[in-house]
Amino acid sequence: MTETPPECTHWIGADRRYCRALNEVRRYLPGLRCPAHTPSALQGRPEPPPGPGWPAGAWTTPSPLSASALFDQRAIASGKRRAAAHTYRAAQQAVRATPTRTDTAS
Repeated sequence: MTETPPECTHWIGADRRYCRALNEVRRYLPGLRCPAHTPSALQGRPEPPPGPGWPAGAWTTPSPLSASALFDQRAIASGKRRAAAHTYRAAQQAVRATPTRTDTAS
């Protein structure tokens, strides 16, 4: 089975047909486009220079799970978040056991 090469999917309204060019076709948000039908070319602007792209860790940002767990326990303990009775009691114990911060101004 042979794969067909990508073709430009731009609709040419005046000709009532798709472009279907096969040379230098790239993927853009509106679809596959040849150099004559890229979003910048259609607006009469030059193509932007290629950049470095997204940073390597852009989609793998760690979340502060320990902080969110503490907020969740406090929400359960206060009754603002529904939970099973045993979870409610455990959250209340965990919040009571958490030392509170005391600021002393001198």
